[in-house]
Amino acid sequence: MTIKAGDTIPAAKLYEMGTEGPVEISSKDLFSGKKVLLFGLPGAFTPTCSAQHVPGYLKFESEIKAKGIDEIVCFSVNDAFVMGAWGYDQGVGDKIRMIGDGSAEFTKAAGLELDLNARGLGLRCQRFAMVVDDGKVTSIDIEPAGQFGISSAESQLGKL
Repeated sequence: MTIKAGDTIPAAKLYEMGTEGPVEISSKDLFSGKKVLLFGLPGAFTPTCSAQHVPGYLKFESEIKAKGIDEIVCFSVNDAFVMGAWGYDQGVGDKIRMIGDGSAEFTKAAGLELDLNARGLGLRCQRFAMVVDDGKVTSIDIEPAGQFGISSAESQLGKL
């Protein structure tokens, strides 16, 4: 079952690249006590994700945070090494946290799987954006497969 507004974020182990390697972070710790705009995408270094999705959140980061968002988090079924390298490549600095779900633990628990095995890409997460306030989902927008629009920074900014 897919996560929806009003649901509590599922418990899962996630990973973020630290200065000395991957750092485990629980989904509870990631979302507790703050308002987070989490955007998920099928994969790091992929065309739409690299050319539009992440750059849009970088462009509108200050406006999004001015609307009450404490953190912007980019999320994908990739490992912390890949997410860290991609964040560096995209120049996110401390504006966007790059979180990996290498084993798809969170993705599966939230019902956000995207099966791209036929295209040689394995299990990924759907393209989405959600606002989470202290561990509770307040809104979620999931893109139809192959589309990009409602999960964009511009669209989310308009809803905040």
